[in-house]
Amino acid sequence: MTTPVFITIDTEFAQRHYADGHDVDEIYGRSLEPAGVGLSYQLQTFARYGLKACFFIDPMPAMVFGLDPVKRMVDTVLSAGQEVQLHLHPHWTGSREADRSRTGRFHMHQYTLAEQIELLEGATDLLVAAGAPNPIAFRAGNYAANDDTLTALGATGFSYDSSHNGAHAEIDSRISLPARRIAPSEETVVEVPVTVIEDAPGSLRTFQLCALSVGEMMAALEHAFEQDHAAVTIVSHGFELANRSGTSPNGVHVRRFEALCERLGDRAADLPTTHFMDRPTLTMDSTDTPLAPDNLRTRWRQAEQLWSNWVSERAA
Repeated sequence: MTTPVFITIDTEFAQRHYADGHDVDEIYGRSLEPAGVGLSYQLQTFARYGLKACFFIDPMPAMVFGLDPVKRMVDTVLSAGQEVQLHLHPHWTGSREADRSRTGRFHMHQYTLAEQIELLEGATDLLVAAGAPNPIAFRAGNYAANDDTLTALGATGFSYDSSHNGAHAEIDSRISLPARRIAPSEETVVEVPVTVIEDAPGSLRTFQLCALSVGEMMAALEHAFEQDHAAVTIVSHGFELANRSGTSPNGVHVRRFEALCERLGDRAADLPTTHFMDRPTLTMDSTDTPLAPDNLRTRWRQAEQLWSNWVSERAA
């Protein structure tokens, strides 16, 4: 048996760089190509290890800056043979370049069903106008979807959602599935939850490069394979391998990324990476459970995080 792996990259303008007043080229550089470890580097690494990745692209900054930066994102991903699907931070609907303090509502679950349908239709039109194929998969910004989002996705022709994240349950992620649900399920669309691990009893943590150590990631992958999980869904961002300013690589995150790609390349027969557009066969409603806590793994990651925060994040 194999366990399919979705590597997902949320590809967006970082709000912090926009709020700091940078021009569009600087925002793009710091958000998408920071310090030589952005999209281009990630795509080259995926190619080197023969991996497939899904880039959830947020086209909504086009409402402020026009389509050109979104076209650049789409072209960069598609020319590397990877897939583009839809990401959406709705606050861009109220943003104005001349007044960086103005925004719309930040979370999809703050919008009515009718408003969510309108947002999805508008964002899809922007993404396609930027050169992407019609998207079939979606992730809400900040995982902030609810059950109305799934209904809206079904009404607008989507097949997959990947917004449910138990580590953010009831705060941002409000789809009415159990927090520990990590297996795909047949809702209005197929929900492919973000994988989480249990890092302490009752505490869930996202399978994300900036959130897990190499040891935790490797253990989570082995756990998924050994327990015959229906899928593993990993999260990263275009800017995640750099420091928060986008001016220097974060060495801890880069090492994690390289180790993850190397392991998935080595385990391609058991843990094959896949695109949503491949429409892989997914077992629905499996009783998959998150990796259980381990004190040594958790302490090692906490030590790594200290190094990341005190050294890598302070690099000029």
